[in-house]
Amino acid sequence: MKSLLRSPPSTGAGGHGRVLFALMQCVPFLIALAVLVIELTPAHFIYTGPFLTAVPALAAVTMGPRGTAAAALLALAISVTTATYNQAWGTLQVYTNFLALALVTAAGLVTSRAVQARRQRELDQVRRIAVAAQDVVLRPVPPRLGPLLAGSLSLAAGTGAQVGGDLYEAVQTRYGVRMIVGDVRGKGLSAVRAVAVAVGAFREAVHYENDLVEVMNHCSAALRRAVAASAAHDSDILLEGFTTALIAQVPDESVVQLVNRGHPPPLLLHRGRATALMPSTPSPPLGLEDLGPPAEPETYPFLPGDRLLLYTDGVIEARNRGNEFFALPETMEGIHDSTTPPEFLEQLHLRLTRHTGGDLTDDVAMILVDRLDGTAPEPPAGHAR
Repeated sequence: MKSLLRSPPSTGAGGHGRVLFALMQCVPFLIALAVLVIELTPAHFIYTGPFLTAVPALAAVTMGPRGTAAAALLALAISVTTATYNQAWGTLQVYTNFLALALVTAAGLVTSRAVQARRQRELDQVRRIAVAAQDVVLRPVPPRLGPLLAGSLSLAAGTGAQVGGDLYEAVQTRYGVRMIVGDVRGKGLSAVRAVAVAVGAFREAVHYENDLVEVMNHCSAALRRAVAASAAHDSDILLEGFTTALIAQVPDESVVQLVNRGHPPPLLLHRGRATALMPSTPSPPLGLEDLGPPAEPETYPFLPGDRLLLYTDGVIEARNRGNEFFALPETMEGIHDSTTPPEFLEQLHLRLTRHTGGDLTDDVAMILVDRLDGTAPEPPAGHAR
């Protein structure tokens, strides 16, 4: 996911913290190695019991229950090896070491489980707050928009406490139905903030700008202003990222007009065949305007009975255990054409979940619209979310 609001790279304080944490995770194993060297050399007169007991205790601080158990098993193996090598079986010292190791391991497992549970609760709480903020910004699209039946779907990835920067909106205007999908680089509340800025600019501009390019430019300008305002209050926020975006307009005529700024092309389902509406000249994402030609609106046929899917890259980049990407066009072609947009998206959701085994690594947002022929019935009250 791509963001205009981004923290400094890992070479800063955060990077040093991660390096220090990794070194702390190595400490228990380095101690175990040192004990093994001492016990298998003439230096074995040094009493190493307390050092070996510290191995699971230190592991419990940084490695969680599994790491603590692994460190304890390593310490036990070293104790058995050294007791055998030094012919120390039967001495009180050996059994005292075993007892101390068992007690420290038990305490470490209990502590690490408690710490892990607490951290998970904190992550879940942060994620709930971020998802709630995202839900306020991204409202479901109406089931009927002028000549279109519509449905929307957003799915949050299950990675930590971070939500991504996927955005979408659909609005009926005097120029026709206008829709946007986008992907803001980054995660967390800063990404949600950028999403709110972009969607807010779109909702305002679509009603008075007759040029789709100008609508896109309004979104880009709003993001630049947000970055400048944030940087004025926080010098750690850098303008390093970008936002991919696609704006579509469906007028009364049987066409769809697109302005694509580095976003995955929408898919048009016509008579059972899914076709990607590729731009003739690729344009750079928002925030990288100097790297390529400006976007131009392009027009494609969008006939009654056709379906148009706008989506973010979390759909096409979803992988299964065999590291294979999700085949979105083939999946669309395999869903029965009698389904409503919400039903279609639900089927797509089920197949995406089946493909990934329920483990999405990136957020997903989709809008599906059906072109009506003027005689279609009113849509049902419910719609996907």
